[in-house]
Amino acid sequence: MSIVPPPPLVGRATELRTLIDAVTRPPAVVLVEGEAGIGKTRLVRAALDRLPSGDRAVLLGYCHQIREPFPYGPVFEALRDIRGRLPAAHRLNPVTGALRAHLPELAGALPPSPQPLDDPRAERHRVFRAIRALLAAVGPAVLVVEDLHWADDGTLDLLRFLTGQPPQGLAVVATCRRDGVAGPPLGRAYRHQPDTANVVVRLAPLDASGVASLAGALLERSDLSPGFVTRLHERTAGIPFVVEELVRSLPASLPGADDPDALDRAVDRAGAPLLLREAMAERMAGLSPAAAGAVRAAAVLRLPAGEELITAVGGDPAAPGSAGQGTAAGPGVAGLGSVGLGSVGLGSVGLGSVGLAEALRAGVLHEHPGGRYGFRHALAQQAVYDVIPGPERRSAHVRAMAALAATDAPPLVQLAFHARQAGDTDAWVRHGTAAAQQAAALGDTALAVEVVEGMLDDPDLPVRDRGPLVLMLSRFAATGLSHQRVVRLLRQVLRGDFLSRDVRGEVRLNLGVVLSNQAGDAAAGRPEIMAALAELDDRPTLAARGWASMAMPEWGAESLAEHAEWMARAEALVATADNPELSAAVLANRASFEMTTGSPGAFDVAARLPAGDPRTGVRREVARAYCNLHDSATTVGLYAAAERFAREGRRLALETGAQYPAFLLDASAIRREWLTGRWDGLRDRAASLGESATETPLIAVDLWLVLGLLALATGEWEEAVRQFHRAGLDAPEARNVPVVTAAAGGLVDLHLARGAGDEAVAEAERAVARLRRKGVWVWGAGLVPSAVAAFARAGRMETAAELVDEYAAGIAGRVAPAAHAALDAARGALAAAEPRHADAAAFFARAREAYAALPQPYAAARSAEGEARSRLALGDGAAAAGYREAAESYARLGATHDAARCRRVLRDIGVDVPLPRGGRRGAGALSQREREVARLVALGRTNREIADVLFLSTRTVETHVATVLRKLGVRSRTQIAPPA
Repeated sequence: MSIVPPPPLVGRATELRTLIDAVTRPPAVVLVEGEAGIGKTRLVRAALDRLPSGDRAVLLGYCHQIREPFPYGPVFEALRDIRGRLPAAHRLNPVTGALRAHLPELAGALPPSPQPLDDPRAERHRVFRAIRALLAAVGPAVLVVEDLHWADDGTLDLLRFLTGQPPQGLAVVATCRRDGVAGPPLGRAYRHQPDTANVVVRLAPLDASGVASLAGALLERSDLSPGFVTRLHERTAGIPFVVEELVRSLPASLPGADDPDALDRAVDRAGAPLLLREAMAERMAGLSPAAAGAVRAAAVLRLPAGEELITAVGGDPAAPGSAGQGTAAGPGVAGLGSVGLGSVGLGSVGLGSVGLAEALRAGVLHEHPGGRYGFRHALAQQAVYDVIPGPERRSAHVRAMAALAATDAPPLVQLAFHARQAGDTDAWVRHGTAAAQQAAALGDTALAVEVVEGMLDDPDLPVRDRGPLVLMLSRFAATGLSHQRVVRLLRQVLRGDFLSRDVRGEVRLNLGVVLSNQAGDAAAGRPEIMAALAELDDRPTLAARGWASMAMPEWGAESLAEHAEWMARAEALVATADNPELSAAVLANRASFEMTTGSPGAFDVAARLPAGDPRTGVRREVARAYCNLHDSATTVGLYAAAERFAREGRRLALETGAQYPAFLLDASAIRREWLTGRWDGLRDRAASLGESATETPLIAVDLWLVLGLLALATGEWEEAVRQFHRAGLDAPEARNVPVVTAAAGGLVDLHLARGAGDEAVAEAERAVARLRRKGVWVWGAGLVPSAVAAFARAGRMETAAELVDEYAAGIAGRVAPAAHAALDAARGALAAAEPRHADAAAFFARAREAYAALPQPYAAARSAEGEARSRLALGDGAAAAGYREAAESYARLGATHDAARCRRVLRDIGVDVPLPRGGRRGAGALSQREREVARLVALGRTNREIADVLFLSTRTVETHVATVLRKLGVRSRTQIAPPA
């Protein structure tokens, strides 16, 4: 409707080319960054306008300052208009049926809805997969998300999921302000994918020539003096929006344009914020009272709104003190008036529509998608809002409350906002509480937390309302995903004295759970749980849950004996409570406790789990138990049992709708796949699952461990170190102890491989001390053989021998096949160092056979290599065959560094071992060795570093690099991509 021409795009030619190039070469992730008013949206629109018509779907979504509990709203908003590009429903991925309830406009074009899930986090993961499948079906597509800085946590998680493994035809473009925020716009969990273009377009203010071009185009003049342009640039700081608003407010004839002081007479001398307010006031001065009232109503509403709502909030322009009447805002500057909805009759509605149309024609308001109207920029909205007198603002907020409350589905978050601005405390608390409850019911826990947290942060919240809201916040946080903001607030509240003792205990218990689980900081969370238990002595049900949580030995620095005592306390409290669900929860923890410690009675306890109980809540606890049992059985090396627990856990989770435990099971299954040698595609599976589970370290530690071990096996030292620290070595006292122990074993191996003996010993000492303190020696299978080797190589034979004896005593009588195989490997390492090579060969042979029976093929290959090394020292002719077998086993797995080490030994003893050729597809295809070299070059390794990893000479590596460049048809090492 606006007759004001859009501002020209000036000074952005390079940025425009970069954006278009990325969008037309998907998959791509583009972040357009810059301060408010810098022209981010204008740049994106210009790029989209230059795409060939119909070439790809363009999907637009918007993040808003005030949002209702509509999870992932910006993305769903973008998907509403894709019906014409969808294939037939039977050709769509069935999972897209999960979007029917979210996208009613597309319901007829989507497959049938799947069965609903009780667990909102499982439902969330299915929705994520459905959105990705839908975007893949309509590709190629450009998904534009405006104002990412206002995105909720759920939308950020969804975008990280989409950009972590984007469909081939998808380009994601997001505009965002940084405003001093240190973290990346998509969060610190976002990781660039090597096969996805990742582009950041940063927009800086215009220089003087850019300001001259923009002003000249807006004024349709080419004779602006240098002095005038310089003063305009100084006054606007080169921000295009401020330039535009200021220039549009100048008189049409622009008297004195050749005089630099003419600009001073048109603007205030105080700086950019006040300058913009005055510019907006000047533009509104020529509007009729009805138009000015519509503009100010839009400013009060903040969000783009429909005509009827803007008219209702604007009031009657003819009423005293309303739009068009002289007010404190200044002569000719309209106020909003104080007339309620009841005063808005047909005549005033008509005037409101006329006023809205006038504001649109003047370019002060703009039309948004969906028949909504508002400001083009939040700066303009704030500039208008700031000059509305306080009493008139409050009256307008009252009218906004009345109008919004009368709608079919009142937007509770907006109602709470307007109630707060209107000074109606009771309505603010009522609407805010209802908004949080509604958000939680819809699975948008992040918004629920955000609403309650905002209320608690407000100093005007009455004390009587703080207790219930704090308890609500802690419950939301304990069962949800968001934790960073909540922890600070709950700690602050607990320092006060307005909570009753039992409420304080529950709040503290939930804080401890949040710290231990969502934050992954058991060192901070477990003391909070212990403190809460002292306050919950008259609430046995909550206390039992607290003790059962403390009893899980995988977390904390306490000894196994202390965990056993806590488990007994939980069981004693359960015995006094008639609560079958609680009894099942505690029994589930007991079964996991027995399995993870290698107890001979673990399977008997697991058999007592009430898997056939008719109550859904009880069976849901059993599903959780089976998923935990899978993890524990994997740790101790009972892989067949682990698979059985996984099948039963998934079955019960499906029956009860508790899919989230099964999702956790997927992460520990990645570790089982690594242990049992199913490495094909494992790196990609682990990375993909990690990107979809960024909200809590509890899910991801298994994944980071596996990624670190895979990097170690291929000689990617820096990547291995990074992943081992993510797996828990960054804060070992606060992380999952079995995973941290395995990560420490990997780091010891890495130091030994790099010849860093002192670092290997130091890491081994720290890790063994933690394991000794905990007392669960069956968790040492991935650490003890490596630690023994480190101590022995450093000449600390007594320490190595004592560790072997202590480990043997610690696992005696335990059902832990992986630990017993590791004991033979540790004995082999000790015997080889003493040296007792015949004994060492025998121990390594026993370890190899035990690992092969589990199966653990990588550990079996390492033992085979140890056996061959000992036989070579004895002069045994079978050594060469042993090295050859180990090299072949490593190669089958993809452990290129280990395979290269064995081949180097074979070359040294005069045995020719040609590399397996694989399936070569032509003269230009890379050989296996060339692929190994290409992968390391793509990782940024120098020729010297590649030579160290592959046990080659630098000259040989130089030859391979030259061959790779020639075969790939590239000129530079930086152009080499990792082989598929």
